[in-house]
Amino acid sequence: MKVIVDTCIWSLALRRNTVKDNAYIEELKNLIAEVRVQLIGPIRQELLSGVKSKNQFHVLKEHLQSFDDILLYSGDYELAAEYYSAARKKGIQGSDTDFLICAISTRRKMPILTTDKAFTNFQSIFPVSLHLPRSQ
Repeated sequence: MKVIVDTCIWSLALRRNTVKDNAYIEELKNLIAEVRVQLIGPIRQELLSGVKSKNQFHVLKEHLQSFDDILLYSGDYELAAEYYSAARKKGIQGSDTDFLICAISTRRKMPILTTDKAFTNFQSIFPVSLHLPRSQ
């Protein structure tokens, strides 16, 4: 089964000063080796937007081209908007990208690998599943 990898996991793995034996980084490596990583355009954009130099941008862009984006449909965005409204009514906050990730996860039945605690809150109102590191 494919796994949607959230921006925070990629950022953690790409940092120079990250602890090398982090369970989430190891899980990302395992998922890459198993060809189970799934990317979406908004996550790709967030990653590339966070790069400081042109050279780093081009290197990261080239590496990310190994991962296909999920084709998104109007229904994904519509469900994300419904999720946003439902969360707001419950006092739960998140970004547009977070709600889009939840919608894609629900519609495609794909778990999400993330360290973002907001997704734990989302689980209380949306049928999303989280993928946890095997070595945790």
